Amino acid sequence: MVFWSVREELSQANKLRRTYYELLRDELDQFLIQYALIDSYNNFINMGIPYPFVEKRELKPRARIPDVEYESQNAFLLIFIEDSVFTEHKKYIRFFDDNKTSKTNLLKFKSLMLPDKFDRTRKYLESVHFVNFLRTLLPVDYALLIQRDPSIRIKDRYCLSHFHVRIDWPITDAAEDIQKKFFEYYGLPVMAGGRRTAAIVAAQYLRRMPGITTVYAGSSEARALIRISERGVTKSVLMRFSEDEMDQIAASNHLAPRTLKKNYVITRERKKDICVFQTIYSFTNQARPPDDGKLREIKPDLNWLTVGAQQIIPKPGVWKYPPLPWNVIYT
Repeated sequence: MVFWSVREELSQANKLRRTYYELLRDELDQFLIQYALIDSYNNFINMGIPYPFVEKRELKPRARIPDVEYESQNAFLLIFIEDSVFTEHKKYIRFFDDNKTSKTNLLKFKSLMLPDKFDRTRKYLESVHFVNFLRTLLPVDYALLIQRDPSIRIKDRYCLSHFHVRIDWPITDAAEDIQKKFFEYYGLPVMAGGRRTAAIVAAQYLRRMPGITTVYAGSSEARALIRISERGVTKSVLMRFSEDEMDQIAASNHLAPRTLKKNYVITRERKKDICVFQTIYSFTNQARPPDDGKLREIKPDLNWLTVGAQQIIPKPGVWKYPPLPWNVIYT
């Protein structure tokens, strides 16, 4: 069941906006892989702490994640909306004047390292200073909100409009089995907390808005970049590969080993190459509404998610090379 308008249903103006949104999202994907995974790895190395690589079993649907929070892992929550959030949603979404990204509001947070000369245009995604502005705000508690600037009617322009955003949409009234399946639907264990739970609540609530929405969560427990969009759920992690595995990956994708290492390897540790590994999850028939529109009984034992694709993705900034299919989760 599609809960957003597909491209063929859009006006020419909204098709252009969708294209612009997706281009900006591609750039955010690249930056957040760097921030959530590569920068976190460097945090551990600089502290002299071995990096806690994600085990393959942790990427399976219904997998249990070790209940350990790693301070060196960058944690954050970011919501990127194709349209604007209307005031009618303020009942559940905390976006008020006091948490707009204005100079006055930001200066109240003494821990933020803001430049002496504050440029108000840096909150717009096309600004050359936007990435630095985003990096400064990502550690702030709760979520950052990027949306289409509702004050500009001439063209579609996106800005980081609010920080310290909460989505307080209750799920506690749901029956236990439904709650468990809700967490499974988004690829999380039912006991997941913090930003991961906030991310799936936000993703579910934002379905009622026009356009598409992308929610990013960096988890200090999962050591992953979680991305929830209209396409479903993906998790990206750092993974080590032996020399033999790298040779097999190169051969199966018709690449020279040197080309593979140049474009996909983040760094090398203990004679193993470290790459970004991405799991794309797919919904099973049990997770989709019935074709006949009738209600059906929830069967808790049946899976709602399955592994749809496994990929080694290029380093941030690599332009020419695509993700490489490589199955490791069930090997």
